[in-house]
Amino acid sequence: MKLATTLGELKKAGYKSQTIHQELKNNLRAKLSKKEQVFTGILGYENSVIPDFERAILSGHSINLLGLRGQAKTKMARQLTRLLDEYIPYIAGTETNDDPLNPISYGGKKMLAELGNETPIAWLHRDERYVEKLATPDVSVADLIGDVDPIKAINEKLSYNDERVIHFGIIPRANRSIFVINELPDLQPRIQVALFNILQEGDIQIRGFKMRMPLDMQFVFTANPEDYTNRGSIVTPLKDRIGSQILTHYPKSIELSKAITAQETQSDEQKDKVVVMHDLVATLIEQMVIEARNSEYVDAKSGVSARLSISAMENLHSSIERRVLINKDTKSMVRISDLNSIIPSITGKIEMVYEGEQEGPYNVANLLIGKAIRSVFVQHFPNPERLKKKKETEDTGAYARITEWFERGKTLELLQDCSDKAYARELNKVDGLAALVEELKPDAKPIERHLWMEFMLHGLAEYSKLSKNQLDEGVEFKDLFGSMLNFE
Repeated sequence: MKLATTLGELKKAGYKSQTIHQELKNNLRAKLSKKEQVFTGILGYENSVIPDFERAILSGHSINLLGLRGQAKTKMARQLTRLLDEYIPYIAGTETNDDPLNPISYGGKKMLAELGNETPIAWLHRDERYVEKLATPDVSVADLIGDVDPIKAINEKLSYNDERVIHFGIIPRANRSIFVINELPDLQPRIQVALFNILQEGDIQIRGFKMRMPLDMQFVFTANPEDYTNRGSIVTPLKDRIGSQILTHYPKSIELSKAITAQETQSDEQKDKVVVMHDLVATLIEQMVIEARNSEYVDAKSGVSARLSISAMENLHSSIERRVLINKDTKSMVRISDLNSIIPSITGKIEMVYEGEQEGPYNVANLLIGKAIRSVFVQHFPNPERLKKKKETEDTGAYARITEWFERGKTLELLQDCSDKAYARELNKVDGLAALVEELKPDAKPIERHLWMEFMLHGLAEYSKLSKNQLDEGVEFKDLFGSMLNFE
């Protein structure tokens, strides 16, 4: 379709003005009636956040997405452009994307008055109608709304009372667009106050100018709960002017968390060829995130972002790829000891309370991994604590052969960079380990057997049946009481 280049052509084509709220409503209505998805790749919000978001759009509301870190708030806001028309016309050369039938700027009005139907028209694509600003304490009113530009006044010999000396901020320049302010509480209260008129009346005022410029915008804010952020809060009058406040949340099941992590994890073709993942390890990573959210060492108010599990999975894949390259293998199965490689992903993404700071980030990370192993272990193998409470029977002695092997003074070292053959050889040394895994996991594929064998050793260590020590190169297992007696 040929796009009009002048106002006359635009009128002949039957163009009618509509606000951005009308535009979003009409396109959403069309999609809902056709049962088309508006927001994709946002798992777990189908029956909660997304319906609330769609209701807010149909209501023509400004929106505040309130939730902890890593809850897809910005991702949702960015997908809102899908509800915009592909192109909209504006008066060419105007800073504020003036509607050809309803110009708001001095330049747009002047051009329309002088040129009439010959006013040049340009077209704005929907992707250009999304503006995002991260709120920081140093943001000023001039940055957001505008101020008098003395340089312009001098160069063009204009009075400071002339509207043309105004230098527009980022908000007027985003007229007829979706404008997103991330981390709204970080804006100073006096800056938040400057937004009152825009949200309530839809216009701006600059300095002492009498002009009131009506803006056509869809505002979306994101914020963490007030009881989390120590940097500031949303002032009550501004909160009152925001039409809908929508609460986001973390995934409500491990399966959903795994799906999100798998979707968001960055990988490449080369890595996919050499990495053999297992659902057990994916479950352990998500369980570790759950343990972090409930940990006494982690600040619950700050939340634990979904980015933690995504970064952890990426580091895990890279650890396996590195081992394959070192050993010149074709591929390698993930190991429980590979979880040591995700510690850098944990330490930078959790906010610790005082006790956590005293414990140290590395120790807290190891503790969280250990708790995840402990929680998942009993979903696959007999609970060692319950076995201790029963009388000695064949069932209660399920782990007896394994622990007895270590009681004879044996130790087992699993080095992180060792080849799969060396890894299997070490695990096969432990009496009864392979036999018990074969008995309890009869459906396990041969390539998975050694993963389950190692998982059993880690689980027994977490239940104080064995001693586990972190080495620079890997992990060491030995008899618990023997290591305590040898402790100096």
